Amino acid sequence: MTAPTADQSAEQLPRPARLSEVKGWFFTADQLLFDWFLAYQKERSESGDLLELGAYMGKSAIFLGARLGAGERFTVCDLFDSPAEDASNSKEMRKSYASLTRRAFEANYLSFHDELPTIVQGLSSIVSEHVEKGSVRFAHIDASHLYEHVHGDILAVRELLTGSGVVVLDDYRAEHCPGVAAATWQAVANEGLRPICITGTKFYGTWGDPEPLQKALVGWIAERGDIWHEVQYVNGAPLVRLSAKGAKEPAQPVSRHRPAPSVAPAGAARPEVVAAPSGPVVRPVRRAPVPTGATVRKVAREVLPPIVARAIVKARKRARGR
Repeated sequence: MTAPTADQSAEQLPRPARLSEVKGWFFTADQLLFDWFLAYQKERSESGDLLELGAYMGKSAIFLGARLGAGERFTVCDLFDSPAEDASNSKEMRKSYASLTRRAFEANYLSFHDELPTIVQGLSSIVSEHVEKGSVRFAHIDASHLYEHVHGDILAVRELLTGSGVVVLDDYRAEHCPGVAAATWQAVANEGLRPICITGTKFYGTWGDPEPLQKALVGWIAERGDIWHEVQYVNGAPLVRLSAKGAKEPAQPVSRHRPAPSVAPAGAARPEVVAAPSGPVVRPVRRAPVPTGATVRKVAREVLPPIVARAIVKARKRARGR
């Protein structure tokens, strides 16, 4: 079989016209929360960089990149096409991400942005070599699902976050990812991670004070009116649980491949616009039609008693004979 040429490979790269066309899982509730946390930090002038461990095809990375502030740095760490160093991680990569390539990620990202983020291609365990300690305000962990790796990612992010920084853990409750659940709640029990809120797929926490965030978050939810929530308590600490089924999505990044708005060709006739009358509209009175002889005979047969109907018909015949 002949290998594809460079031009053929380019044709196979994704060209998403909207974020929903990028492969991956990034539900409305989490889009809303990403947007809210980043806006909350911006409103309070909390500066810092963004970090994502595990990018898949770039769906959440594209969303995060659209919320990057001036002078901030966005780092994405993923294995992409690189081989994993241990057998269990290699098996997971082959099973779940066989089609993942760095070129596809870059094509997706550049469909929405002019520049790529800082890309670290390799295991998430090396991210601390590329990101400054205490520099990250928002981190999304969605790399390996194996307990040992997730536990290491959490400890690494703890060192990279600012004092009030927020960390998001994906698949913290999925049945096929028990290692993520174990690492997440172990960090809550033993590593000082404090829960803020949870959705059906992601856990949001901080090593700072969660109370101001939770208070502001609940107030925002109440103002919207289209997000369900409740407050539960875990080991005496509040935890906001929410669902956004049917809620309106936040502003979406705009793709350079979006369809252009239709424009009428030059010289094409434009439809005539007729102005509405300024005064009261006088409509013609519609008069009832004069019944014909056939109509009278039909009504007479169907409605009137037979003796009356015959009399009416005879009278009409005499009148026509005059």
